[in-house]
Formats: sequence, structure tokens, C-alpha cells
Amino acid sequence: MIENIIWLALGLLVIASIIPHENRLKLTIAGAGWLFFSVHWALQWQHYFGLADYTNVFLTVLASAFSVIIGIVLIKQDKSLLGNINGVSTMTSISMASTAAAIGGLSYFVFSEIPSMNEWLISTVVNQTIWLASVFGIMVTKTDWNIIAVNGYRVEIILACTAIESIALFIGIIASVRAPFKRLAMAFLVSVPVIYGLNLIRNVFVVDAYGMTWFGDPDTSFYVAHTLIAKVGSLIALFVIAYAVLKILPEVLDMIDGILNLVRGIFKHAG
Repeated sequence: MIENIIWLALGLLVIASIIPHENRLKLTIAGAGWLFFSVHWALQWQHYFGLADYTNVFLTVLASAFSVIIGIVLIKQDKSLLGNINGVSTMTSISMASTAAAIGGLSYFVFSEIPSMNEWLISTVVNQTIWLASVFGIMVTKTDWNIIAVNGYRVEIILACTAIESIALFIGIIASVRAPFKRLAMAFLVSVPVIYGLNLIRNVFVVDAYGMTWFGDPDTSFYVAHTLIAKVGSLIALFVIAYAVLKILPEVLDMIDGILNLVRGIFKHAG
């Protein structure tokens, strides 16, 4: 039952995204979807706590709390919170956020929760990482469907090494915006293919730095390449990509403003 919660949440959000805005059932279904979404995230923190990944513990708890708030507001259909606040329609913003969560969630969890899709994506990234390494003149060997090696040092490619989280996020955000196809296509092209390509370069860099011990012993080389350089580089790249998408689709800023105004409105009512 627990593993089915995410599919129930996404299914409800997809249905809500299709229902016309004037149908009040749209809000109730979307609210139920967000509440089930909150249950999913609430069940994840223990996994990350066991890994001592306290950043993700915080993020999952925050995501669960946010989903609960959105779900309750939508089910109660409080007009004071779903109207125009500071000139921005919170109803439109929540509708966009629901669509983004539905499309982005499907884009991620299809590969996260379905073993055959998970294996296909990882093996594809492995093969393309090896190809790109050969382009750079780096000798990389494949020792298993999900393992590559440089100089005898093996690295397992996991789902996080495919950049599917970031790709799904941008797919969801872009799909939630009502804009001319040309702008949507431009936003897609400057985000999804670029993220995927940069991730392949990142994989090549990490495995070569590890295998060739660029920064001292193998463990230190992996830590410096993967945890320090690659992560900082990824954050900078995502910031630049997000800026480019916002320039192309300023409607995304309206969605963010609407959500922030909603949160402020909730705290104001609570006070």
C-alpha cells in the first residue's frame, strides 16, 4: 500500500490538471492529491536519516508540510486564500504548481519506482558516459550494466547519476506554463538537453578523477571530484539554467509569487 501512495497522489493531480478551472471538483481532487503527496514525503525522512543525509531529511519534512498546507487550502476552498493577493491569482499559481507536481512527479517516479525503466535509464547513461569518455580520449571500461571503471577503479552509476531529478523538475515546471509553443520549446532546449549533457560530462570527470587519482589517493580523489567540484558545478549550472528558463517563461515567476503570497496569507490568517 505504501508504495502505491505516490501513484495515487500523481493520478489525482493529473486528473485535477485536466478538469476545467470552473469545475469545483478540480480543487477537491487536487487537494486530495497533495495530501497523499504529503504522506509519501512523510514516509521518506527515516530513509535519509538512516543514511545521515540530514539535508534530505529536512527537505522531505518541508515537502510534506507544504503539501499538507496546499491540500487543506484546496479542499476547504477558502476564497480569501484562493483569490487575488497583491495582484497575483493564487488559484492560478496552485493550479500551475499541481500540474508541475503531476508532470514532474511522473517524469521522475516512472524511472524511480519501475525497475525496468530504472535499469534502462541507468544503462543508457552508462553507455553514453563511456562513449563521451572515448571522445575525450579517456579509457573507460564497462564491467557490469551499471558499473564503469577507469584504471581498475570501479564506480557504480545509480539513479542520481542520471540527473533525472533536475530534468523532471524542469519538465514539470515548463509543462505547467501556458505560453506559446515556441517559448516552451526554447525553455525545454536550454534546460533538459543541457542538463543531460552536462551530467554526462560530470560522470566522465568524476570517474576519471577517481580512477587516475587526480587529487591524491582514490577515496580523496572521488570525494573532491564528486562531492566538492561536481556538486558546486552542478549548482552553478542549475542556477544559470533556471535563470534562462525564467527569462523565457516569466510566467513561472507569477506562479512562485502566488505560492509565496498564499503562504503569507495562511500565516496571516493563523495569526
